[in-house]
Amino acid sequence: MTSILARIAVAAVLSLTSLLVILFRVSPLSAPALAVPFFFLTIFLAISSFGTLFCYAVWSRISMEGMDSGRKLSISLREGLLMGGATILLLLFLLLEILTWWIGLLIYLIFFLIEMALLS
Repeated sequence: MTSILARIAVAAVLSLTSLLVILFRVSPLSAPALAVPFFFLTIFLAISSFGTLFCYAVWSRISMEGMDSGRKLSISLREGLLMGGATILLLLFLLLEILTWWIGLLIYLIFFLIEMALLS
């Protein structure tokens, strides 16, 4: 299980590095067709991988009967991907200028309720 976690950690570091390269080296004014999609892709990868690692750390602290480390990792991966998807949706709403605080709260609430339904 540690090799999978190590691969996710390497992916997290690489995605954070590429996000920093996109933020500091690629100008959205000179190349918007290249900068904007790669920004969304790298932010999704960074949030998903760091979210997966964070959720696995939380799940590993909780002792639950009948739940092995593979099951905890699959739940953590799903939670990380849902966090990344919700954040990308929030950023798209912000880009379209239709984001308010309660819409952001509702988006995260919907993804949280989806996760609660999948856990039960």
